[in-house]
Amino acid sequence: MAGGKTKKEKARPAGHTPYQGGISFHKSKGQHILKNPLLVDSIVQKSGIKSTDVILEIGPGTGNLTKKLLEAGKRVIAVEIDARMVIQGDVLKTELPYFDICVANIPYQISSPLTFKLLKHQPAFRCAIIMFQREFAMRLVAQPGDKLYCRLTVNTQLLSRVSHLLKVGRNNFRPPPKVDSSVVRIEPRKPALQVNQKEWDGFLRICFNRKNKTLGSIFRQKSVINLLEKNYKTLQALNPATAQEEDTNDVMEFMDEDMEMDDDGVDDGMEMEVEDGNAEGEISEFKKKVLDVLKKSGFEGERSSKLKLQQFLDLLSQFNKDGIHFS
Repeated sequence: MAGGKTKKEKARPAGHTPYQGGISFHKSKGQHILKNPLLVDSIVQKSGIKSTDVILEIGPGTGNLTKKLLEAGKRVIAVEIDARMVIQGDVLKTELPYFDICVANIPYQISSPLTFKLLKHQPAFRCAIIMFQREFAMRLVAQPGDKLYCRLTVNTQLLSRVSHLLKVGRNNFRPPPKVDSSVVRIEPRKPALQVNQKEWDGFLRICFNRKNKTLGSIFRQKSVINLLEKNYKTLQALNPATAQEEDTNDVMEFMDEDMEMDDDGVDDGMEMEVEDGNAEGEISEFKKKVLDVLKKSGFEGERSSKLKLQQFLDLLSQFNKDGIHFS
C-alpha cells in the first residue's frame, strides 16, 4: 500500500523448497516429489503388483505413490530418511525385510549402492521398479556397442535382467531436478549365475580400463602382465582346490566410486598407459601364455565395448582353465 511500510519476506533456508502442504523439501537429501497423478498410476500399472504382494517402497515422501501401492498390494513397507514424513530409516543402513516387489523414487546419489544392496537381498524378490537419473538408467540397460555400455552395465546384467519402462521429464517433480529421469524394471536372475566375485571384478576392471581398445592391446600392458603373473605364481604355490572355492557364490559388492565413469566410459579408478602391441622386445613366457588364450578363444581383436555378458563369462573361464587369475 502506498505510504505504508514494506514487509520484508523472511529468508528461506538454502536448499529447501516450500510445499503447499507446509513441508519444505531437502534437496541435499535428493527429495523431488512426483506430482503427476497419471505418472503415478502408470508406474503402479507397470509394476505388475499382485493383491498378495508385500511391497517395499523406498522414499515414499508425501505418500502419493504409497496410497496407490496400498490399493494394489497386500502390504507396503516404507523406508524414508526424513522423519517428518514417516518412521525414519536410511535404506543403505537398514536390514531389509521380506518383500515381493520394490518400488522406489530414490535420491540419485545412492543409485549404485542401493541397486547392488537390493540384488544382494535374500530371498530374492520378484522385481524392482526404480526411478533413476536418466543417464544412470541408460547405463543399466545399455547393450554392447552403445556409448554408455560400461562395467556397471555388465555387473548389473550379470545379476539381473533390466528393462526400460518409461522416461520421466523433470517437470513431473516438485521441485524439478536438473536432469530427466527414467523408470527401469530390475528382475534378479533365478537361478543366479555362478561366478567368483573377486575374479570377476578384477577381470572386468582390466577389460574396461580402455573399453574401446582391443583386448590384445589391453592385455599387453606391462602392469597387467605383472599383476597376472604375480597371481599365477601365488596360486601355483597354494592348493588349487581351496584357492578356487573361495567366494564362488558371493554376490557383487561395489562402492559407489567404482561406478564413476568419464564421458567416454573410462573408469576413473584405473588409469594405465597401454603398450603398443608391436613394441620391440622379447615376450616373456607368461605374457605369451596370456596372449595365447586371447588368440585361441578368438578375443584378441575384440573390444570390451562390444562384448556380450556371456562372452565375458566365456573369456574369464578360458583364462582360469589356463591357470590365469585376476584376484
